[in-house]
Amino acid sequence: MVNVDEFPGGLAACLESVLMVTDHPLTEDALATVFGVDADRVAQVLETLRDDYDGVDGARRRGFELRHTVRGWRLASRQEMESVVEAFINDGRTARLSQAAMETLAIIAYQQPITRARISTIRGVSSDGVIRSLTLHGLVEERGNDPDSHAALLVTTDLFLENMGLDGLDRLPSLAPFLPESASAVESAGQESVKQ
Repeated sequence: MVNVDEFPGGLAACLESVLMVTDHPLTEDALATVFGVDADRVAQVLETLRDDYDGVDGARRRGFELRHTVRGWRLASRQEMESVVEAFINDGRTARLSQAAMETLAIIAYQQPITRARISTIRGVSSDGVIRSLTLHGLVEERGNDPDSHAALLVTTDLFLENMGLDGLDRLPSLAPFLPESASAVESAGQESVKQ
C-alpha cells in the first residue's frame, strides 16, 4: 500500500494526481481505501483543496474547480470558463492536432475499442479534453460499452481512416520497428485487438 506521507505534497498531492486522471467522480471512501487512510482525513484534505482552488483566504482563484456531487469528487473547468474552453475546442477544428491529441489518437487507433480510463492510464494524464477535441474533429466516437466497467468504448471513425489514407484498420503501420524487442509482443497483441 502507498504511504501518502512519503510523497512530496503528501495526501493532497496524491489526491490531485488521481483526480487528474480519473474519468469519473471518486468518493472519499474509495480514495481512503486506495491510500490506506481515514475517509475523514480524505474529506478534510479535499475540502481544503476545493477552498484553495476557489480562492478562499486570498489564494488565487483557478480556472478549474474541485466539484463534490452525489457520485463523488472530480476536477472540472469552471462554468464561467465555458466560453474559453469552447473557443479553444472549436478553434482546434481548423488547427493542426496537438502532440497530446496525436498521442491519444494513436492509442485509440492501435488499442480500440478502449475506455477513457485506459487512455489516461497509458498517457499518465487525464485525456478528457483531448478526447472531446478529437470527437469534435470527427476522428473518434463512442461505440458500445465495456462489459466490466460499463464505460463508453472509443474507436476511430471512417474520417480518421480517410485522413490517414487507409482502407481499413488492418492497414495501420506496424509499431514493431519502433519498439524495443521486449515490447514487440505487446504491440503484436494490440494489432490483434484492432483486427477483431
